[in-house]
Amino acid sequence: MPRFVVLRHETPPGAPRPRHWDLMLECNGALRTWALEREPQANDAIPAEALPDHRLAYLEYDGPLTGNRGIVTRVDQGEYELIEDSPDRLTLVFHGTHLRGRGELTHQACASEPHQRWVFSLYRI
Repeated sequence: MPRFVVLRHETPPGAPRPRHWDLMLECNGALRTWALEREPQANDAIPAEALPDHRLAYLEYDGPLTGNRGIVTRVDQGEYELIEDSPDRLTLVFHGTHLRGRGELTHQACASEPHQRWVFSLYRI
């Protein structure tokens, strides 16, 4: 099964994005990544922003980021099953330490940012 990781990303003062949580899914030799506004928990719809793919090294990384981009701390990791992958929805089953259950990333259409805005939801099963 492919792996996932959730990293708490503490950003430096004045950074364009405040503290957030990076949800990273192993896919085709890279990590599909979304920045979540808050730590993922069951039954909570969390605004998310799609980010460029990241290197697989982040599956095992904790520590400072280059270029004064802050510090990341791993808060969860595990494996996931992909149930649906369409342009507007990803449905997964997470098998992590804290993330356990069915997760959905749903695309939210926005004229000014057509590919960036998503919502992440996690449901216990």
